[in-house]
Amino acid sequence: MANGQIYPVILSGGAGTRLWPLSRELYPKQLLPLVSPHSLLQETARRVAKAPYAAPLIVCNEEHRFIIAEQLRQLAIKPRAIVLEPIARNTAPAAAAAAVMLAEADPQALMLVLPSDHVIADTAAFDRAVAAAAAAARQGRLVTFGITSTLPETGYGYIRRGAALDGLPGVFAVDRFVEKPDLKTAQGYLAEGKWSWNSGMFLFPAALFLDELIRLELSMVGAARIAVGAATRDLDFVRLSRDAFAGAPAKSIDVAVMERTKKAAVVPANLGWSDVGAWSALWEIGAKDAAGNVVIGDVMAEDTRNSYLRSDRGLLAAVGLDDVVVVATQDVVLAAAKDRVQDVRKIVEKLKLQKRSEAVSHPVVYRPWGSYQTIDLGPRFQVKRITVKPGAKLSLQKHAHRAEHWVVVSGTACVTCDDKLFTLQANASTYIPLGAVHRLENPGSEPLDVIEVQSGGYLGEDDIVRLEDSYGRK
Repeated sequence: MANGQIYPVILSGGAGTRLWPLSRELYPKQLLPLVSPHSLLQETARRVAKAPYAAPLIVCNEEHRFIIAEQLRQLAIKPRAIVLEPIARNTAPAAAAAAVMLAEADPQALMLVLPSDHVIADTAAFDRAVAAAAAAARQGRLVTFGITSTLPETGYGYIRRGAALDGLPGVFAVDRFVEKPDLKTAQGYLAEGKWSWNSGMFLFPAALFLDELIRLELSMVGAARIAVGAATRDLDFVRLSRDAFAGAPAKSIDVAVMERTKKAAVVPANLGWSDVGAWSALWEIGAKDAAGNVVIGDVMAEDTRNSYLRSDRGLLAAVGLDDVVVVATQDVVLAAAKDRVQDVRKIVEKLKLQKRSEAVSHPVVYRPWGSYQTIDLGPRFQVKRITVKPGAKLSLQKHAHRAEHWVVVSGTACVTCDDKLFTLQANASTYIPLGAVHRLENPGSEPLDVIEVQSGGYLGEDDIVRLEDSYGRK
């Protein structure tokens, strides 16, 4: 097989439950700066923003598209494409759609499939593992990456390596895959020494991956090809056909292909890896003080040990605690025993059943033009802080149920209100009557901050009729 270029395919799905309340449905963990000043997605993109890697192809949830585009722009990384999944179908259909796109452009393409929410501390070891996997892929192998196991972890799948592959140092045939084992079984795997944690990272020849899918999951390939063929361009995004993509079986890459193919290989590696699957994982990889605490934000701890303490709001004080997780966001405080943090999802499930917003979004809601935050809310009124990025503008819109008052706190606002167009500076204000066609725009080079007071019988975000929009949301 000819030498193909390595194309990173970054999968950015996820519902944002395991690291709630910091991670939420509209802002899941991969978009958060959990272990560095950059988000996990940004760290993943930075890891492959160099030779021998091509520009990344991102496959993501439609709801996250503008946040992802902005995070890549901050790093000056121009993706090959940002592909929008119209419906969640697990990792195999997403990888299949990416493989169709890459194989059409480059028949020898190698696709490096990376989850967007992993931490890898040793990037040099990562590059060496990719190089070993690429050599095997060029010889017709579908390669997965195994993580050197250090504990009998029951939360991961495992891979048992078979015989070493001739002429491919560090690469082994896959003997078998096992889903999350019980503790006794995991202890046996650790003692045997031939087992690795299943990382969920892969390196395939795109064409070979499709060939195996045709043999094993023909309907999935058909759905992916139709979804790509009928895809539409939406600004800088590629929107897959919803009807076609929905027809793909919802299966993981492991279940669809890797556990069934005879071409599977594994590269075991020690990468300083974590999938950041729970708050306890962040405690494990975090910098600890003398008492074993990971402390982030405005925190005071007294006689508290081996705990994860994080405040994104005011002062968090902890006294006499052991092995706990306490996380304070602007609207939620989570307190949990460190060995029970996997059960945080049960709280999220209850919130969803009660249709509470805390399961879905933060008080700060991000939009392609900036963000807004609800400051106060009561019967027939709502107060928001709106921040508009330089050069950005909201849609030209109107409301059927509410009027608005705008007060400029900082920056310059260009306001459209029916047939009027005017500029407001700091400390100036205006009134938008119910039903008026209006728009807020920032013509300046600094962020625009506005306090908006809404009044009316209904204040939901769905009371917006967009007449014109720069972001394809009309």
